[in-house]
Amino acid sequence: MNWRKIKIIAWKDLLEVLQNKSVLISLGMVPLIILVVLPLVFLIVAGQTGSADAFKDPDIQIMFERMPAALTQSMQGFNDTQTTIMMILGYLFAPMFLIMPLMSATSIAAESFAGERERKTLEALLYTPATDSELFFGKALAAFLPTLVIAWISFILYSLVLNIAGYPLFGAVWFPLPSWYPLVFWVTPAIAALGVGATVLISTKVQTFMGAYQTSGSLVVIVLALVAGQATGVVYLSAWVGIVLGFIIWLVAGILFFLAIRKFNRKTLLLQSTG
Repeated sequence: MNWRKIKIIAWKDLLEVLQNKSVLISLGMVPLIILVVLPLVFLIVAGQTGSADAFKDPDIQIMFERMPAALTQSMQGFNDTQTTIMMILGYLFAPMFLIMPLMSATSIAAESFAGERERKTLEALLYTPATDSELFFGKALAAFLPTLVIAWISFILYSLVLNIAGYPLFGAVWFPLPSWYPLVFWVTPAIAALGVGATVLISTKVQTFMGAYQTSGSLVVIVLALVAGQATGVVYLSAWVGIVLGFIIWLVAGILFFLAIRKFNRKTLLLQSTG
C-alpha cells in the first residue's frame, strides 16, 4: 500500500468533514454536554451550602461496600460527599465517556463513506489510481484519528473541570482515578475502531449520511449496558476489566474491519452511487 496516497485521501476527507455543519455540531456538542456541562453543574450543586447532606445516599454507601477492594482503596479517607462525587463522576460516569468517541467515529465515518455517495462526489474518487485498500484505509483513518484527538482533548477538559470545580470540596487534585487510564488509552481507541468498522459496513447498504449515522449510532447500547452494569454492581470498570473489555472490543472491531475491507469495492460503490 502507498501511505502517501492514504494520507492524501484522509486529508481530503477531513477537509470535507469540516464543511459539514451537522457533523461539526455533533463533534462539539456531545463532549461539551457530557464531559463539561453535566459534571460542572453537579459539582456546583455539591458545593452549595447545606448540600452535603443530600449526598449521604444509602444506596451509594451500599454500592461502595460492594465494590472490589482495589477500587475502594483509592477512596479511603474521604467524607461522604467526596466519596459520592468520586463514585458518580469517577466510576459510574466512566462508561459515559465512551459515548463521545463512539458517536464521533460513526459521525465522521458516515460522512466519509455514505456522505460522499450522497453528495455524488464518490465517482471521481473511485477513478483515482489508489487501490481499493488505500481508499478504504484513507477514509477509515480520516474517521479514526480525529476521534482519538477529540477523545483525549475531552479527557483533559474533563480532568480540568473535576479538579478545578471540585477543588473547594476536595482541597486537592483527585482525578483521574487509576481505572481511567486503560479506559482512555486502550478502550477508547478500540471503540472508535468498532464504530468506524460498523459504519463502513452499514454505509455499503445505506445511501445517505443520516441513514448510516443513525443506524450505526445504535452501538450506543453497548455503552448503556456498561452504565447499567456498574449501577447494578454486575461489573465495575476497574483497570483490569478495562484491559479485558478493550481486548474484546478490539477483536470485534478487527472482525468488522476484515468484513468491511472485503465489502469495499470501487466498482460496486460506483454502480450504487449512479443507480
